[in-house]
Amino acid sequence: MRNFLKITLRNLIKNKLYSTINIFGLSIGIVCSILIWLWVADEASFDKFLPRYKNLHQVWVHATFDGKVNTWRSIPLPAYEAMKTANSSIINSTVTGWGGDKLLTVDETRVIKQGYYVSEEFLEMFEYPLISGDPATVLDDPYSIVISQSLAQTLFKNEDPLGKIIRLEDQANLNVTGILRDVPNNSSFEFEYLVPWKQREILNEWVVNNKTNWGNYSFQVFVELSNEQAQASVDETIATMLAENGEDDMPRRLFLHPMERWRLHSNFVNGVAKEGRNDHVKLFSVIAIFILVIACINFMNLATARSERRAREVGIRKSLGSTRKYLILQFIGESLVISIISFVLAIAMTELVLPAYNNLVDKELFVDYQSWEFWQIGFSIIFLTGILAGSYPAFYLSSFRPVETLKGTIKVGRGATSPRKILVVMQFGFSILLLVSTVVIFRQIELVKDRDLGYDQSNLISIDYSDELAENYDVLKTQLLQSGAVDAVTRSNSRITSINSNNFLSWPGKPENLKVIFTTISTEYDYCKTMGVKVLHGRDFSKEFSTDTSAIVINKTALDLMGLEDPIGTTLDLWGDKRQLIGVVDNVIMGSPYQEVKPLFMIVNPNWINAITVRLKNNGSMNENIKTVESIFDRYNPAYPFDYQFADVEFQRKFDTINMTQSLATIFSLLAIFITGLGLFGLASFTAEQRTKEIGIRKVLGASILGLIGLMSKDFSKLVLIGFLISTPVTWYLLDQYLERYPIRVDVQWWIFPIVGVVALVFSLLIVGNQAGRVARANPARSLRDE
Repeated sequence: MRNFLKITLRNLIKNKLYSTINIFGLSIGIVCSILIWLWVADEASFDKFLPRYKNLHQVWVHATFDGKVNTWRSIPLPAYEAMKTANSSIINSTVTGWGGDKLLTVDETRVIKQGYYVSEEFLEMFEYPLISGDPATVLDDPYSIVISQSLAQTLFKNEDPLGKIIRLEDQANLNVTGILRDVPNNSSFEFEYLVPWKQREILNEWVVNNKTNWGNYSFQVFVELSNEQAQASVDETIATMLAENGEDDMPRRLFLHPMERWRLHSNFVNGVAKEGRNDHVKLFSVIAIFILVIACINFMNLATARSERRAREVGIRKSLGSTRKYLILQFIGESLVISIISFVLAIAMTELVLPAYNNLVDKELFVDYQSWEFWQIGFSIIFLTGILAGSYPAFYLSSFRPVETLKGTIKVGRGATSPRKILVVMQFGFSILLLVSTVVIFRQIELVKDRDLGYDQSNLISIDYSDELAENYDVLKTQLLQSGAVDAVTRSNSRITSINSNNFLSWPGKPENLKVIFTTISTEYDYCKTMGVKVLHGRDFSKEFSTDTSAIVINKTALDLMGLEDPIGTTLDLWGDKRQLIGVVDNVIMGSPYQEVKPLFMIVNPNWINAITVRLKNNGSMNENIKTVESIFDRYNPAYPFDYQFADVEFQRKFDTINMTQSLATIFSLLAIFITGLGLFGLASFTAEQRTKEIGIRKVLGASILGLIGLMSKDFSKLVLIGFLISTPVTWYLLDQYLERYPIRVDVQWWIFPIVGVVALVFSLLIVGNQAGRVARANPARSLRDE
């Protein structure tokens, strides 16, 4: 073993260039694998810190209308109590709000934090760990609140927060009854406080009114089962619950969606669960494996390229009595040493790039060196890469016969050329796949970003609504318009970048069995003016018309659906009330930018408002205008800090996932190309060594340097061409399948493939040409002096 180690270190030191390429190439492959593994592990770990996560489920709905099965997770409030007795396998149920930012005040300290209204069973079921308080009782009192450890520090510094009073939304004083450990980042629920559902019933009368209403789908209900196998039985029991309570106008059924599938498998298409984020987990897992394999292929190529130098060593060892088994162990041992060195270097490189990587994927990933799982994976990477990278050279070199190697008659590498060429073809095929994917994803992003939004995002800000703003809205709006900093003001139930409500609507001539979901906007006046939405027919809501409180406005998609030739003045049926159609507006992208715009209607309802939207003047004084607006809001909403969001910034967040996918695909494709280049360097070096005498003879007979470079480059051009031909149909098919998830999508254009192919070819020729030129420029007397 000492001799093996000594020979290994001597070879590494003697062949510094090849050792550096080998170790650096493997290190990059291992770094990519570690980074992707950290991301995948985090995605797969969501909610697993909760003791009962396998028994926890959310109640969802399948509803058949509009020619397909539609799926959503909001259900009627009465289902919360009905679930408790629906099936003996249901241990408990809880209801929650949708979460949101609320104002919390303690003396002079005011903070806006995210939290949930939850019923008293929530902490008993989900078991988020409490530092103080009993999970069975902390939410029993309607005037209680449970806060996180970090929020307690923010509000009370080092004082004991238990029993202290926190004012919620300037509406209620709540007593701190429990302290939670900070919720981990890999939690489906993100919150810093919990408020009893009973408090919501006190503050919001409409919640109480819906306790027996099976027609309002606005609530989240969760259940805990006695065991993992009970889901099928419960699904069968609750499937008809809606129909049994009067919801029989269309086929609907409740079903359970397990918590362990929330993160990665919450995408339903026509009633069938699709992969969702698990697509990305699989995609990047495959990329990690391929990059690691490419790095191992490089080791094989480089090791075999130097095999002629090791052939006589093998012959001497065999002649002195060494068996093939020990030679194999020696070469695999050398490979393991290189793997260990590469792994140590990869850890250092990982720590260097982790901050930038975390910023890219929007996570707080870290390498847990105290985790036994990490070391298991680490040793597995070392062992597998060592065996995989070293096995082929080990078995190949150990097969040499000593007589032939010592006489110099063996043709080293002749039998190894074909397998290595196949591996290089695989490398280029995969690299071309990644490069084409990067281009296509970039074009997909640009397509969506270039869509006509239907409104003007510039200088548009939104502010959350409050009771004080509701009381002072008219005077607030007047002063904003008189300030000289604002062009228009409106209020609505959702911001322009989101959809908070969907409802059914009837129109003259609608088929009896046709049900269509309409995006619903509740607003007042100046909505189109403020948002910059174009009115195509009729008019917007106006104070000049007292009847507008019973009027309705639709978008172009809704008009096309209804097929109304002369729409203005048409009577539409909404919730059993008749409303006169007064206007048709252009389509506005509020939801996913990858989806077609859904039919929409707008109504006037000042009591159904969640946000105020302000269009600032475009006079070059943005900061001054915002300060002016802030001073007016502070005057009429003093309990709340002025917090606003720009519409264009909110819209850009819709691209976070696909931007991340594009960035990672770009980085990993460049790394794959780089590692492939190292492998090509090894193969070119090997070929150059094998053909040194041939090139010397050709040069003596008058061959030019350019002719010799072209001669050697021809073989490698064939490898790139073969890789391109194999990769093209596979890449086209995979990308077409990937883009199927987007109704608004680009086509995979044919011209992308030859451009990427030419880039790959030029890249390979530069590497091969460098090696070929080195040999072609050498003095032929050196290579032929022994002939």
